[in-house]
Amino acid sequence: MRQSGILLHPTSLPGEFGIGDLGEEAFRFADFLAESGCGLWQVLPLGPTGFGHSPYQAYSAMAGNPLLVSLPPLVKRGLLAPEDLASHPPFPAGRVDFDAVIPWRRRLLETAARAFFRKGPPDPQFERFCAEEDAWLDPFARFSALREANGGAAWTEWDPRIVPGEEDARLQKFIQFEFFRQWRELRAYCRGRGIRIIGDLPIFVAHDSADVWAHRALFDLDERGFPLTVAGVPPDYFSATGQLWGNPLYRWEEMERTGYRWWIERVRAALETADIVRLDHFRGFEKYYEIPAGAADATRGRWVAGPGDRFFEALQAALGPLPFIAEDLGYITPEVLALRDRWGFPGMRVLQFAFGDQSRTNPHKPYNFTRNSVVYTGTHDNDTTAGWFASAGTRGEAEAALRYMGTDGGDGVGDLVRLALGSVADTAVVPMQDILGLGTEARMNTPSTVGGNWCWRMLPDALTAPAAARLREMNRRYGRGA
Repeated sequence: MRQSGILLHPTSLPGEFGIGDLGEEAFRFADFLAESGCGLWQVLPLGPTGFGHSPYQAYSAMAGNPLLVSLPPLVKRGLLAPEDLASHPPFPAGRVDFDAVIPWRRRLLETAARAFFRKGPPDPQFERFCAEEDAWLDPFARFSALREANGGAAWTEWDPRIVPGEEDARLQKFIQFEFFRQWRELRAYCRGRGIRIIGDLPIFVAHDSADVWAHRALFDLDERGFPLTVAGVPPDYFSATGQLWGNPLYRWEEMERTGYRWWIERVRAALETADIVRLDHFRGFEKYYEIPAGAADATRGRWVAGPGDRFFEALQAALGPLPFIAEDLGYITPEVLALRDRWGFPGMRVLQFAFGDQSRTNPHKPYNFTRNSVVYTGTHDNDTTAGWFASAGTRGEAEAALRYMGTDGGDGVGDLVRLALGSVADTAVVPMQDILGLGTEARMNTPSTVGGNWCWRMLPDALTAPAAARLREMNRRYGRGA
């Protein structure tokens, strides 16, 4: 079935409380998707963000982001007072001011959690949630309480004499309970409107995370807990010196010895929050790039064999069919493609990558697409398509795109969206910024940079009936959607 969707992280939704969340605007966006004839909503990782507020540097691979918890439902349940919300700081409308949002929301969530535990006998739904999710929830709650008690320092710097009370961990468990309660309500609503969620699972986890703290034997660390080697990629389209991500690498032999138990539970959790999962940096399962810890950039790394088929065999044996999308961008070898194709995972095609490399074998050129693939105009790491057309650095590529499409550039963004939807690829996903025709000011992330990323928010009046009608007509024209 040919289908289409929109890429929009929930933090980019509009709303008056500083950051997009799982409240009313999320349900409104699901309505917009349905009215547009789109059956897919793609999000970025939903975990609690750490360094740089990046969804790909989370404090847990399985927990939810407290910043996404909608606050008005807590007022309705008597856990917050209306005046708690009325006294919020003056948040900007078109971007996230994390420095203002985080302390304000954290204070209100802790207030709501304390009110929840004062209300009387234990809530059976809360108790059941804690029991069912204990394998990751208890370590995450203890990690979060210890981290806060140590002034936000990384776990390798904690004072062993500091022991927070059990109450601090219970507050964290309530926040997770509320996140997943709200997410499940939103996902059920999406399902009722014929919309499936595409989640995102980063291959690596942050060093300063509950996962590494609680499972040190699974990671390449020294005796003090510091990484011996870290992840990244060699020089590529985005950076002449490569990308130094800094995540600790896995001890894959130890992972295999345990039957990939941690990974199985991680993927199980991902499939409980999404219908389809994009496997970020898929090529790392065939070979990953190993960089010595302390390196200044990613030029000194080397390729090391990953777990390959044995990993996916273990996942499938435990979880059944694997609804994965393989993020197969960057330096891709025939061995990576063979692994992808043996498992039948659709790969990714990005139209902004189609016109720089003019070779006929460029997999991003539409005439090389296969049906079992997912085409994007751009990803969260690209400039918006309007910004891409306007940039001096990509002007030659943009001109090649216009020649390819046979258009004059009067609506270059719309032309590229139509090229994606009209392609042979079974699935087409367009970032919301391109649906709205926004420029570089709406870019979500610039790889290898720190500061100013992950901040873009959609304005409150952006979801219009004419925009939905235009997209619905394109979906109908190109045989996508219902």
